[in-house]
Amino acid sequence: MAVLRPAGDFDRSYEQDMGIVRQRWQLFLLLGAILLACSAAFWGEARFVFNLNRLAYLIIALQGLNILTGYTGQISLGQAAFMLVGGYASGLLAIHLSLPIYLSIPLAALITGCVGLLFGLPSLRVKGFYLAMATLAAQFIIPWLTRQPRFSTWLGGTKGFIDIPTTFLTVFPLLLLILIAAGIVAYVGWYTQRPQFQWGGLAVFLITGVIYSAWDISLRRTVNIAGLPPTDLFAAGHLKAFITVLTTGVPMRAWIISLRELPTYYLSVSLITLLLSTILTINITRSRLGRALIAIRDNDLAAELLGVNLFQYKLRAFFIAAFLAGVAGALRAHSERGVGTEFGYSLRESILFLGMLVIGGLGTNLGPYLGGAFVIAVEDFALWLGPELALIFPTRSAELQSSFRPIFFGLVLVLFLIFEPRGLAHRWMLLKASWRLRPFAR
Repeated sequence: MAVLRPAGDFDRSYEQDMGIVRQRWQLFLLLGAILLACSAAFWGEARFVFNLNRLAYLIIALQGLNILTGYTGQISLGQAAFMLVGGYASGLLAIHLSLPIYLSIPLAALITGCVGLLFGLPSLRVKGFYLAMATLAAQFIIPWLTRQPRFSTWLGGTKGFIDIPTTFLTVFPLLLLILIAAGIVAYVGWYTQRPQFQWGGLAVFLITGVIYSAWDISLRRTVNIAGLPPTDLFAAGHLKAFITVLTTGVPMRAWIISLRELPTYYLSVSLITLLLSTILTINITRSRLGRALIAIRDNDLAAELLGVNLFQYKLRAFFIAAFLAGVAGALRAHSERGVGTEFGYSLRESILFLGMLVIGGLGTNLGPYLGGAFVIAVEDFALWLGPELALIFPTRSAELQSSFRPIFFGLVLVLFLIFEPRGLAHRWMLLKASWRLRPFAR
């Protein structure tokens, strides 16, 4: 469908043509929505905050699956297993190496991406139903490995999970100001086409970031040696030892804030990560890589004749899908304070992800948002409706309370496949086109 724009909305440069946010009011609306969502922990109920945080990392996982299934046409039934790998990797890095969350999550995503490459190797020889069976192997092998007694020290073994301690936020005021200033200088240099400011600001930003991370890790290990539980840093009994650590253990004063004191922290991290992943996936779909993936989805033989390396681009799609699944799994593990098969990550969740994409719209950037939000709303509605129906039909109360949710979700999915096979994103595009064509829209 052609993009319909209001009168007077035209491009004067290639930068405007490639812009995602085209109008000033759209930018203000986006910033307002981000601030409203990040502050939800202070004005929203506990269940609303939980669902919002859950929606954020689910959309990140759906964006990865959308790259693989929606844009490349490769069916995957192992996205929940890759989330499990990301959760374990981030948790183990935080526990054993004392890495902060802003380092453990990217490293966990890279590890998960490499695991995804292993299960993407059969994609050159098989496709369709057979590829789904190959990715289904990941959904059985990975959870099975985590429950083996020989790995109980690292992965929990038969217990089925490991605990991830509540971390703490370390703020070095001077370094933080330098990071912000260097980032602004680099952005201004890029925007004004001045390479000396762009690369100079980027270099200062990277060097300061390395120093910030090194001192942060040093402080965390010093705190652990001092026997201070991260969640009790402000307890009265630890105040003297805490001040000693600040003045003698680290060559620079810092502010340490227990994340128990910041209820909105994990939600803010999830939302910021979602913003970054959205920018990443949108630009991937508009790049050479995205066009090659779409060509493979539409006709892989024609794409190969045009010079597209099928094996290379399919592996890239598997890596991106597993990478984003690792990010989502790490965010989920830290927010739930634990990771393992006892927390879910089952085949049911992988199938649910595919259902979310079908409902939202395969091969669209808006599909993961609409599909994830719609399914979570439907689940909450079914959770409320099941007990209500049990009161109306008391003879079937046990069946209604236990089986109504999956039956209701299956019914909704079937109705979408029949009446809206292209998803909510396509319906939203039709509504926008009708609004812009008014009063001539039919």
